Amino acid sequence: MPIRTLMDIERAIRSSWGADTCAPEDVPDWHPSNPARGQCGTTALVLNDLLGGDLVRGEVHRDRRWVDFHWWNRFAKSLEVDLTREQFAPDEIVGPGTVIERPPAICRLGGEYETLRNRVFAALDDGTR
Repeated sequence: MPIRTLMDIERAIRSSWGADTCAPEDVPDWHPSNPARGQCGTTALVLNDLLGGDLVRGEVHRDRRWVDFHWWNRFAKSLEVDLTREQFAPDEIVGPGTVIERPPAICRLGGEYETLRNRVFAALDDGTR
């Protein structure tokens, strides 16, 4: 695979999202007008595959109640990249993140992750996205 910029990688990831790469519990809320919804776990893992760095996870609260976790990436201890931040409604608040270990290859998002990873790598290989 040729060297790509972060912009190339972001474009490939965003164009590869779909309901089939979304966390299963978020599929009812996923829509092409909010394509980042439910994509944070799979996206953070694919970006980690491509660029390394740390995986970061923060709690999501709605009306001061925990509802889920949000995932993103951290590089060089201070540069954070969150390609799915826009998925949240105004009443959903993401708390501070904690660096976590990468989950096993077969995790609850295994199929969705593989689908996204295959699409992104194909897009980067052929340069069409």
